[in-house]
Amino acid sequence: MRLAAALLLLATVPAQAAGLTIRTGETWFFTVEDGEPANARLVTASAKIPKGQIKASVRALGGTSMVVTNNSPIAYTFRAELLSGGKATAARSCTLPANARPTFEQWQEKAEAVRIGGFKPATADGRC
Repeated sequence: MRLAAALLLLATVPAQAAGLTIRTGETWFFTVEDGEPANARLVTASAKIPKGQIKASVRALGGTSMVVTNNSPIAYTFRAELLSGGKATAARSCTLPANARPTFEQWQEKAEAVRIGGFKPATADGRC
């Protein structure tokens, strides 16, 4: 009986969101595996992006801003969440172009960090 109750409780607990959490002021390099950031490493803002990797930087500029540059041949759409006070708020994100072309995201809300994930290959037309 206790086992059944414990399993039922676990089934109702929401899964932790996958992704990479980038605190304001940080810059990260990563690759995408199975739709999520992988092989992530903290770097300096001026670091040059290796081929096949993505660089993401979050700053407190006009609320919260993020510059993401994708040095791979695949364009992506992705999920972004603003994190503040222990709460996650879904945020709009544009298509991340391929071939080292950056995208600039800017949100009015001031956040402590941005969590990104859910990468999917994008169509040629993109969105934003």
